[in-house]
Amino acid sequence: MSQQGVQEELYVDQYTLGLVGPDQEWAGTVADGGTVTTYTPPGCWGPMVTPSFRGGHEVTRPIRVEGASVGDAVAIHIRDVEVTSMATSTGSMAEREGAFTDDPFVDHRCPECGTTWPDSVVEGTGEDAIRCAECGANASSFGFEYGYTVAFDHENAVGITLDKEGAHELALDAERVMDIPENSRQHPILLYEPDGMPGTLGRLRPFIGNIGTTPSVTMPDSHNAGDFGQNLIGADHDYGVETEEDLEKRTDGHMDIPEVRAGSTLICPIDVDGGGVYVGDLHANQGDGELSLHTTDVSGTVTFDVEVIEGLQLDGPVLLPNEEDLPFISKPYSDDEVAAGHDLGAEHGVDVDSEMAPIQVVGSGATVNDATQNAFDRAGQLLDMSEGEIRARCTFTGGVQIGRLPGVVQLDMLAPLDLLEDRGLDGVVREQYRL
Repeated sequence: MSQQGVQEELYVDQYTLGLVGPDQEWAGTVADGGTVTTYTPPGCWGPMVTPSFRGGHEVTRPIRVEGASVGDAVAIHIRDVEVTSMATSTGSMAEREGAFTDDPFVDHRCPECGTTWPDSVVEGTGEDAIRCAECGANASSFGFEYGYTVAFDHENAVGITLDKEGAHELALDAERVMDIPENSRQHPILLYEPDGMPGTLGRLRPFIGNIGTTPSVTMPDSHNAGDFGQNLIGADHDYGVETEEDLEKRTDGHMDIPEVRAGSTLICPIDVDGGGVYVGDLHANQGDGELSLHTTDVSGTVTFDVEVIEGLQLDGPVLLPNEEDLPFISKPYSDDEVAAGHDLGAEHGVDVDSEMAPIQVVGSGATVNDATQNAFDRAGQLLDMSEGEIRARCTFTGGVQIGRLPGVVQLDMLAPLDLLEDRGLDGVVREQYRL
C-alpha cells in the first residue's frame, strides 16, 4: 500500500474482493480530524452467492489516516448512515454441497468444472440464477433454508416482507432496486426472490456491521472476528491459520453490533501504519444476536470523522454508543443522581467517585462465554484492573450484551474518568457524552 496525498474530505467507492489486510490498495489518505464518506455495497448475501469473492462481505478499500501509527488508536465518529437500497432479501442459509472446499464463505469452486473462485453470470432469477462463466453450472455456495424479501418505506422507518409475486417483481430489477454501486462486483441477493412470512411489518434502524481497521495479516473480511475466524483454523485454503493464537491478529471489524450507528463513536486499534479504516456490511435493521446469522443487507452511504489517539494500545474495539442506546444502569449520571450520591456518601463517611463515563469493550471468541472472557481481558488491560474488579463494576454499573451469536459481545461499564484520562480517552468520551 503506497501513501497518497492527504485530503480533508475523502469519498470512497472502491472495494476489495472480500479481503482485508496490509496488501490491499489504499482508497486514499484522510487528514487527522478529516471526514470520510463511503458509498458501500451490501455485505453478506451478495458476496456470499458471488463465487469470485474470497470473503463474505464487500468492504471498502482501506483508508489511510494521516499520522496514524502502529500502537495508536483511531476514533471513528459516525455522523450519518443512509440506506439507498429500496429492498433486500435475507434469511437463514443452506450450504450447497460441492460448491466449496473447507469454508463456503471463502474457498468457492464450481461443483461441475472445479474452477476455483470462478467468474459468474446471471441467467434469470431464483436460486439457480448464478452460473459459472466457464461451464454454466450453478456456482453459488449458498441458498436459503428460510428466506424473505423486505421492501422499505421512503423514510427508512419500516419495512414489510413480500409475497411470491412481489419478490419476483423486484428480482427482475434487482441491481437497480438494491442500488448496487457501479464498482461493486457482487450479484444482488434479490435475484433469489425468497418469499417467506409475507406481510410482516418491521422497524428499521440502519447500522454498520463491519467497520474497523486493517489487521496485520490478510484475512477474509467476514472472518475478522473471533467467532467467524474459528473457521480459518486448520483450513486448507490461502487464508487458513494454524492455531487459535493466530487469530489474535484480528482487529474485530466484523461486529454486527446494532449500536454502531449514526451518533456513536468506535475506537479501533491500529495494527498497520495508516490504520487502514474500512467500512462494509450495512444493515437496515437487526435484533441483538443476529439469530439467523444474517440480516437486511443494504447499499448506502456512511459519513464519519477520524481522530488519532496517540499511544492508546488496544487489542480490540471500544464502542461509545449513543446515550439512548446504553443500558439503564450504564448511562451517565444526572445532576440529581450525583447530588444524591454525595449526600449518601456523607451519611456513611465515604468519598463518592461520581466522575464516571460509559464505555463498551468489544470482545469476540468461539462462543459467547469465550467472547465475554476476551472482553474481560481487554477491559482489564485497558483500565489496569483485575478481572474481579472488572466483573464487579460490570455487574454494578454495566453488563454484557450480545452483538452476534455465536461470539461477539459488548461489555458495558461506567469507568472512572481519571483512569480514562490516564489512557488518553477522556477527551473523546467527554465529547461523546457532553461531560
